[in-house]
Amino acid sequence: MKKLTIYILAVLFIGFAGCKTKTTINQDEAGSVITEFLTANPEYKTTRFNFGEIKFSSKSDKITLAKYKILERKGMVSLTLKEANKKFLSKDSSFVYQITLTEKASPLVLKQDEDKATVKVVEYVLSDEKPVDFSQVNSSTAKVTVSLKKVNTDFAPFDKDASENSNFITKTYKLKLSKDEGWKVQK
Repeated sequence: MKKLTIYILAVLFIGFAGCKTKTTINQDEAGSVITEFLTANPEYKTTRFNFGEIKFSSKSDKITLAKYKILERKGMVSLTLKEANKKFLSKDSSFVYQITLTEKASPLVLKQDEDKATVKVVEYVLSDEKPVDFSQVNSSTAKVTVSLKKVNTDFAPFDKDASENSNFITKTYKLKLSKDEGWKVQK
């Protein structure tokens, strides 16, 4: 009876050890999981962009008008002068432009209203220089910290919060082991 119990326990132990799934993750595997996640869910920064009929003053709105003209040269918007008012004996003039978004801008436009749009100003991509830093919390979860490189879009000059303190950000993602799909980023 004692031998039979030992045999049963040995068979059960070997059976459970053989069925154990892979629960460790290495740096390369963590990097590929994060890359796959960022391809499906890119990181970006947005701002509100005005278009439609906009009035510019030649003195106070000179810089803003220059930003729109740069976008026009890049093919993102089209500018049509509707009205130009030159004030008599004054250095200040006013211009009314019709600004329309072009098809080339569509990948950067997330939401569009009648005269405003939410556009991407910065896209963050996985940096090649800095390796993936990770720590395995337990057998089924891990924390991964990556460096994301800042890539400015054509709409970057319109970012109201354009503090250029660094050209990258660090972001921490939590990975969870799923029996069906393997390691996945937990949202």
